[in-house]
Amino acid sequence: MSTSLGLSQIGQIAIPVKDVAAATRFYRTALGMKCVSEMAEMSFFDCDGMRLMLARPEGLEPGYRSGVIYFTVENIYTAANTLVSRGVQFISKPHVAARTPDHEVWFAFFKDIDGNMLALMSEIHKVWEEIE
Repeated sequence: MSTSLGLSQIGQIAIPVKDVAAATRFYRTALGMKCVSEMAEMSFFDCDGMRLMLARPEGLEPGYRSGVIYFTVENIYTAANTLVSRGVQFISKPHVAARTPDHEVWFAFFKDIDGNMLALMSEIHKVWEEIE
């Protein structure tokens, strides 16, 4: 296993918000940011190639207000195994977070030594059609 992994490319930053619709309006209107996708519980903005996600936090204790930095990696399993070999303890194993017609988004969550939430993120593009 390679130990040369060094996280550097941030693909997404998540900011927890109380009201997604109100926060989306603020970021779009007051800050002039480009909203590229909007759903009931989350919205996404393009920040010159990096994604900013506004979302209601799920499964976190009340009052938890930390954001999440998502590091983009080519192979999420290889990256996760390398970090585990360095003593990083994952909160969740690599898993599919979203499926679109042309790719899947995979996440694996862990915390730094101060309890800040971090994640590995990998977008796996489909190269063939599923056979039924």
